[in-house]
Amino acid sequence: MLDSILVRGAREHNLKSINLDIPKNKLVVITGPSGSGKSSLAFNTIYAEGERRYLESVSTYARQFLGKMNKPDVDKIDGLSPAISLEQSAGKFNPRSIVATVTEIYDYLRLLFARCGIPTCYVCGRELQKFSIDEIVDRILQFDGNRITILSPIVYYRKGTFRHTIEELQKRGFTRFIVDGEFIDVDDVGIPELDKNVKHTIDVVIDRVKVSKDDRSRIFDSVDIAINLSEGSVVVEFFDSKNRVYFSDRYICPEHLVSYLKIEPNLFSFNSPVGACPSCSGIGEKYEFDPDLIVPDKNLSIREGAIKTIGKHQFIYWDELNALSKKYNFSLDVPFKDLP
Repeated sequence: MLDSILVRGAREHNLKSINLDIPKNKLVVITGPSGSGKSSLAFNTIYAEGERRYLESVSTYARQFLGKMNKPDVDKIDGLSPAISLEQSAGKFNPRSIVATVTEIYDYLRLLFARCGIPTCYVCGRELQKFSIDEIVDRILQFDGNRITILSPIVYYRKGTFRHTIEELQKRGFTRFIVDGEFIDVDDVGIPELDKNVKHTIDVVIDRVKVSKDDRSRIFDSVDIAINLSEGSVVVEFFDSKNRVYFSDRYICPEHLVSYLKIEPNLFSFNSPVGACPSCSGIGEKYEFDPDLIVPDKNLSIREGAIKTIGKHQFIYWDELNALSKKYNFSLDVPFKDLP
């Protein structure tokens, strides 16, 4: 396999029969004055040839919808790998913008991670293993004595009304659902009207049971149904605490019981509730109050203006402050540093 891209006789647009070798696994920058042929070489020659070769590899049926790609004016290109082209653009910047989102390469990276990534346990770092239904049931039986609800996650943070989905499940005998955290029995209240522009989470309630080894057969049947409905996932929700444990017939850590739902691109998106950091909500910055900035001089009393955001002249707050001081038994006239 060639370790370079070999370009010979590139004559596209204003290129004058250029020959060059571009090393792979390196950051290569093409520079030059305006009109020197940088874009002609990168986009109209190298990328265009890569795209043309890819389209030639797809089926004849698919190719008829894609149109014909003309061969760029070049003698030959060897060592060419599948290529992605990111056009230059100013982009729209906001607090969530990063280089990857502005150049739109972030969408490709998320897809790459979802399809080629190896799930690992965030506790011990080991690669997650696949488990059978029997092994999942064994894990659930370790919760002996706990009252649990066995759920099948059929919709996970996706937009839509999902009316047809719920109707089909209702015909199959499933009437109890948890929609966006709220329990609903469609036989009693009907199918909920969901906003198609809002992301929803829908779980089918399969069974409620107090875990006991005597109920292994019942739990096995419930897990089997849940996995078949959700194509591989089952959720155990503890009745009292509402804490959840996710199981999958795909990947799970045998020691720490860490498991994930199906790995999808939105799991790697900080703009999605699924992938966003719970502390900063995907912004990358966390704002907190600094007591030293709010009360810069702790030798002053509250009445003297110790709280900088209130000061001494905003009399609208004094009735509230007096009421607070009486309720919690503190003085507005002692230095702030001496307050309990």
